[in-house]
Amino acid sequence: MKVLYVLSSPRAASRKLGGMILPQLEAGVHGAEPVGFFLFDDNVLILQKGNPIGERLMALARAQGFFVMACDACALERGLARGEPRWCTPEGEGKKVLTAPELLPHVLEGVELGCFPDLYARLAAHPPQAVVTL
Repeated sequence: MKVLYVLSSPRAASRKLGGMILPQLEAGVHGAEPVGFFLFDDNVLILQKGNPIGERLMALARAQGFFVMACDACALERGLARGEPRWCTPEGEGKKVLTAPELLPHVLEGVELGCFPDLYARLAAHPPQAVVTL
């Protein structure tokens, strides 16, 4: 089964991803094939160079071909990116002229920035059979 993981609750990345999902994927016993991981809020902090969970996740992403996307607004708020959100103004209004926030050098290589329209576009070519929100 192909699965998209959405990490939105507190400690989803450190506890559920780092303590359960990654070890199972590394051992080849997880039972589902990730198509991607979409991280929100403080969960994006694992995507910094030197973070062992983030490093393991990105190594698996390269080896298994899934994507890792950080919420652009969450990354901006936490100092992982510069610019402004692509699809919404800082005041929360939708944009017709898009911007392109960029990841800072201390973020792991291969991480993508995006919001829901970017996620949907990314999933169009490889749709999941299930979405798991943690």
